[in-house]
Amino acid sequence: MTVQRLPGGWRAACACALLAFGLQHPAVQAQQPFAAIATVDATSIAGRPVAVDTHGKLLPWPMPTSTGYSYSAHVLGQWAILWDQYQRQRLPYFYCCFAIDPATAELVPDRNWANSTGYLRAMMTGFVERLYPYTGDPRTLVFLQDLVDYELANGTTPADYAWARVPYPSADPGSARYTGWSAHGTDFIEPHVVGGDGYAYLRLYEMTGKAVYLGAAIDCADALARNYKPGTARVSPWPGRAYARDGAARGNPRMFAYSANVVDPIMLFDELIRLHRGNTRRYRAVRHGAWDWLMRYPMKNARWSGYFEDVPGSMDNLNQVIPLEFARYVLLHPELDRDWRRHARDLIGWVKTTPKWPKYRVLGAIVTTEQGDGKTFCCNAPNQCCDSHSARLAAAEALYYARTGDAAYREDAYRTYNWVSYWQGLPGAAHAPFADQWWFTDEFADGPRRLMDAFWAVPEWAPDDETHLVGASSVVTGIAYGAGWVRYATFDARSDDVLRVDFTVQSVTVDGRPLRRVASRTRIASLACAQGYAFDEKTRVLRIRHALGRDVEVRGIGGARTPDYVTFDTPHRPAGSVLRPNDAGAGISWPPATWKIGAPIGKFGTFNLMLDTAGAQNAALSFSTPTVFVGIDAYNGADHDATVTVTAPGLPAQSFILGPKALRRLRTGWRTPGRHIEFRFRQAEGLRFDNLAYLRGQGQVPGCKRSSCGRE
Repeated sequence: MTVQRLPGGWRAACACALLAFGLQHPAVQAQQPFAAIATVDATSIAGRPVAVDTHGKLLPWPMPTSTGYSYSAHVLGQWAILWDQYQRQRLPYFYCCFAIDPATAELVPDRNWANSTGYLRAMMTGFVERLYPYTGDPRTLVFLQDLVDYELANGTTPADYAWARVPYPSADPGSARYTGWSAHGTDFIEPHVVGGDGYAYLRLYEMTGKAVYLGAAIDCADALARNYKPGTARVSPWPGRAYARDGAARGNPRMFAYSANVVDPIMLFDELIRLHRGNTRRYRAVRHGAWDWLMRYPMKNARWSGYFEDVPGSMDNLNQVIPLEFARYVLLHPELDRDWRRHARDLIGWVKTTPKWPKYRVLGAIVTTEQGDGKTFCCNAPNQCCDSHSARLAAAEALYYARTGDAAYREDAYRTYNWVSYWQGLPGAAHAPFADQWWFTDEFADGPRRLMDAFWAVPEWAPDDETHLVGASSVVTGIAYGAGWVRYATFDARSDDVLRVDFTVQSVTVDGRPLRRVASRTRIASLACAQGYAFDEKTRVLRIRHALGRDVEVRGIGGARTPDYVTFDTPHRPAGSVLRPNDAGAGISWPPATWKIGAPIGKFGTFNLMLDTAGAQNAALSFSTPTVFVGIDAYNGADHDATVTVTAPGLPAQSFILGPKALRRLRTGWRTPGRHIEFRFRQAEGLRFDNLAYLRGQGQVPGCKRSSCGRE
């Protein structure tokens, strides 16, 4: 990609927290006193017109009538952009921030701000851990392993340091090696990042079985155990930022002795203890001390400070990440906290009411910014920023509903997730605080991973015409989807799994042994038996508990094969490029001067397909081998109806009417393969297309043992 500077230049000021608490900046000086909670019922979010129900409450984007389509489009769209960047640039690092070139819609990295490597690794692992089983796409694991492998080779501390063989939290922008961000100093670590990355390494080990990731996780745990100290009200068990060589948090005001985020180290210790790996006796003792400190201080005084990698240390600068991630953890692991219900409820309530930073009510959604000290805050005006942080709030609320059945939390989560859905793809009116940029970590890792919690907590929010594994208490090591069946494998023999399927379930087996069907459940709460499955005929939500095996097979009646898709993003040609015969892959031939690539527009948040001649009355495409044309998504940006008719030799024609500004998933219903597809249009000047779906061959998958599953 050719990097282009935006007209008039663009500011290298993506990290509002540093500006707000460390540097003088006109935007900070202009910040006015704020209300802790304000109502801002906007007509657009990220520049996209809102849709509301009959009660004036916010509906999802881009398809208000389909929560499943809208939420799924978000996570799959962000993944498509990630894979596109990976294929075209092969960057061994990612910049903190980027802008969107208004002429080309290309990502333009900020080459002046910290490269937030530490947070990206852990967040991306959390995203892929859910995305892989949801899609069955092995490319997600290729992408993640490449990212982590590079960091292990180029971003860890020397073996003779006090903090030995652990990841650095950040790097100078564009640096091929990570030793910290020079604005803070060099050669420093952030222990809570060590905990978060260590946990991510451990989960990647469980996904892949590769011992190198287990070893990296143990290195992180050993360093945390070796450098642990009992904390006080102003000194945490591990410092927020310290020099890697000797662990000192003094001599530089950018080093800081406090971080309330002991949750990530606790998660790492808990998982290693569960797996009986490493020095578990020492881990138990340190974990107990860290938990006791957490209960004694932050849980009582709410000093939730010390998280972000670009913020000078301050006891007064509090954030919502630490309390909400802790709430999420105890909701997923209530066995580790006897007061999980009260703790989760109190933490969610504190984030929603604290006066330290502003929150906004937007058409029923509760939008939270990320941090503040009660006088200045990050981020800027609502409906311009901070979707990942609101996704975190919605995730905690959705999981609280799933665990307790409290419907008020489900409603709050739903409206906030709807607000988050407006940020998918590349909306031109979205940006980070005080600048016309976005954060890479937030948009492509942190936000999507927390939106995927929606499917796990409330599987009815997943698409109702597709089959997906939407959540599992164990890591999923392999998965395959077919018409009326799913095969998958889990790392642990014991797991509680949740699927939404497009068929009627008839049987579930684990390691070839049938499971007993039990009464249908409505929540994530455990089944009242050691093993069994519950299937809701109405919602087609399937819940499975297995404890004596890892290889699961679900079979039923009905359902469709999972199609492959051409998204026009992976990799895409520049906007406006006329497609040549094989430009979009998948063995598709595009007739000359017929189709071209369109920039994100209307209800398509990513690159898409458009007619080369506006108002054309017909077009065509051809497959290189016999292929079932399943359909395509179509958007009509005009102020009048448009008609699309799809034909193929020997198959019944299918016609679709799209209303003004309407998005619709067009499905042919064809089962017979063909090669030549023709389109006829009426009033086509506003039409755009995306997500071309097709089926090729029979694709039978004979078995699925552990990590051998593949897509059909």
